[in-house]
Amino acid sequence: MLSKRLCIALTTAGLLAATGTAAMASPAHRAHATHSVAAQAATTAFTNGSFETPTAPPNSFSTFFTGQNMGLWHVEGGSVDLVDDGYWQAAEGSQSVDLNGGNAGVLSQTFRTEPGTKYTVTYSLAGNPDGGPAVKRGNVRIDGQDFQDFTFDVSGKTRTNMGYVTRQFTFVANRTSTKLTFASTISGAHGPVIDDVKVKCCHSCQSCNSSSCN
Repeated sequence: MLSKRLCIALTTAGLLAATGTAAMASPAHRAHATHSVAAQAATTAFTNGSFETPTAPPNSFSTFFTGQNMGLWHVEGGSVDLVDDGYWQAAEGSQSVDLNGGNAGVLSQTFRTEPGTKYTVTYSLAGNPDGGPAVKRGNVRIDGQDFQDFTFDVSGKTRTNMGYVTRQFTFVANRTSTKLTFASTISGAHGPVIDDVKVKCCHSCQSCNSSSCN
């Protein structure tokens, strides 16, 4: 089986060959596309927490680089891999994300919130078992502020038994939109793996608009 680094190189080469001039989009065009996604996300509820969109190749993965989008998720730095469950086990649905594509990645989504409302974020955490370091490290941020550091030890874990654990934290929204960010803090191509991200408001459903709190 090809190494992950070689797969990334081949995937990148294939994308450039397939897209031609599209791969040479100007910085202004890329900035406009990024702004459009962020503006759209700020007016919608949190979505795609199990990373089902777009679709990775069967039994493989797709690498997304700085400035690219996975639905309303935006790669703010480095690169990340969107991994099919034929390659390794997902916690929910058919796909998960390795926060290290070829290097440490930063992945975020901006979504609608109600100022003054408390929200709970839960997510499933594992690690890429294909290589070191054994202990994967990263953090979760709200509007750029660290809210939770995490670690996961992949010792004894395999692609078919990833050993997902659930992590949780709460925050109080300060604005009508909030940015949730997951970031790896280790180098290399074998990073923390996240899946099944959920954001829910903490007060009762009778006083909570379900479209903004799911």
